[in-house]
Amino acid sequence: MTMHFIYLIGGLVVLFIAGELLVSGAVRVAYKFKVSKLVVGLTVVSIGTSAPELFVSLIAALNGHPNIAIGNVVGSNIANIALIIGLTSIFFPLAVNKNLLRVDYPVMLGASFIFLLLYLFGSINKLAGIGLLVLLASYTFLLVRSSRKATKANDEVVPIRNSEFAKAIAFILLGAVGLYFGSNWFLSGATGFARMFNLSDEVIGVTLVALGTSIPELVTSLMAAFRKHGDIALGNILGSNVFNIHAVLGITAIVKTLHFPENFAINIFWMLGVALSLIVPFYVFHKLNRFYGLILLAAYTIYIIFSFVG
Repeated sequence: MTMHFIYLIGGLVVLFIAGELLVSGAVRVAYKFKVSKLVVGLTVVSIGTSAPELFVSLIAALNGHPNIAIGNVVGSNIANIALIIGLTSIFFPLAVNKNLLRVDYPVMLGASFIFLLLYLFGSINKLAGIGLLVLLASYTFLLVRSSRKATKANDEVVPIRNSEFAKAIAFILLGAVGLYFGSNWFLSGATGFARMFNLSDEVIGVTLVALGTSIPELVTSLMAAFRKHGDIALGNILGSNVFNIHAVLGITAIVKTLHFPENFAINIFWMLGVALSLIVPFYVFHKLNRFYGLILLAAYTIYIIFSFVG
């Protein structure tokens, strides 16, 4: 048990540090190529904070634990909204940017329903994985193009010297290596605990693994909200949820066909439920206050309890 705990905590620490390095390097590279801060927050940062989900899911599938890969994505998307947005809005009430209402939130909802459609087919094969990546690439391209038209991106660019650019590349490489090893260690600890307590792979995936790989999103959103960048905090979560479905599952399915676990529908309906729960605070009140934060946090607590006893 001690070794499982060491692997779990050690892997989690490495994932956190590696994720920070990757995000830091990626943002600097984005600035080097004159991409606006808004686009960086919605794409580069959300992709960077979702990198642990990608590595853990990919390695889980390759090691014969596809249920952990699927459970990780669904559990992470639930945690991103119910836990992370919930906690963030409790400490720092969040105003909702109009761009999120017009584009990013509907795209996130669409990705969630695409996932439901894939569940109805019973599996995610290589062709479906390619389709998910194509949709993500199209969304990212349109997002960058529309943002550059709507904003003076060059006014937001932070000059990056060649030495800083080289450091950014080094950060990205170190982050990628750290994510690989951290994912292996974290997954070893998680599956070890699963065997000890006779828990299924999907339960571990939607709870322990999902919570662990969502820590970068939690830290990023809390820091963004603390610095009065609520739109970046929300954009990071919505972008991460889109990336989890389209890229994490897409890439993993290209490498290995993913079959859904039995009786998994309830988890998907939880994911859709928490996503749809944002409609009222987003479109009616245009903000997330402490009251909604407490509701989301309570919903996540109920979900975790249900996952273990259901």
